[in-house]
Amino acid sequence: MPLFSPAITDYWKSEFLNGDIIYNDENFTITINPDLSEDSRVMVLETTDGRFWAVLTPEMADKLDISKGRELSDLVFLQKLKEAGVILNGADNIFYFSEAEKNVLLQESLEGSLRQLTEQDDAVFSEFESSASEQDLDDAYVELDHWAVYGSFEHNRLVCAASMYPWKEDAQIADLGVLTLTSFRGKGHARKVVRSISKYAFEQGYETQYRCQLDNEASTFLAKAAGLTLFGKWDVISPECTVGKSR
Repeated sequence: MPLFSPAITDYWKSEFLNGDIIYNDENFTITINPDLSEDSRVMVLETTDGRFWAVLTPEMADKLDISKGRELSDLVFLQKLKEAGVILNGADNIFYFSEAEKNVLLQESLEGSLRQLTEQDDAVFSEFESSASEQDLDDAYVELDHWAVYGSFEHNRLVCAASMYPWKEDAQIADLGVLTLTSFRGKGHARKVVRSISKYAFEQGYETQYRCQLDNEASTFLAKAAGLTLFGKWDVISPECTVGKSR
């Protein structure tokens, strides 16, 4: 059985292999795609199996002096980015449930004071938000109007919430955010909420996607504790970078 669902691997192949593949070996693949948006005119993906994928617009390829028939490697590519002044946004770790772990979760009976939240929980959710810092709210991006929202309670108080929204229109992947109020961390709330909302997503035909910055140790620990497996590290050009930007 493949480690990850075809829905996941097919999505990333479509992101990085659509266009003119100008270099490909067992470790490194680079593609030129004229249909990339300005916000994603350079993207890189390093998967846990040792593959390094890069995709960029023709304009960016010209600026980096990259063309078909030239010997390339991931290190050479990254050096060309640096020399051209191209700044990446900062990689995210990307986690998914393996097929095996997904099957375990689908058979699991989840317990605890948690449930799906709806618009009827507006007052409860507002109180939850008011108890969290602005930084935590920005980082987690948990919203009551997202596609799916789950919460965990202590003494009828919402102390942990997770929400999901479809990642892309043409992919059965739902991106996950989760936030636990500071004084209630370390009690297992987040793990249960992540597994509960993920089970719901699977039942709706979606794969759970969990992203966090490489240096976010607490979030990485949660992903693994919830049963997710690291797929790779994904990065895009920084919004602040002006190289190759249309004027």
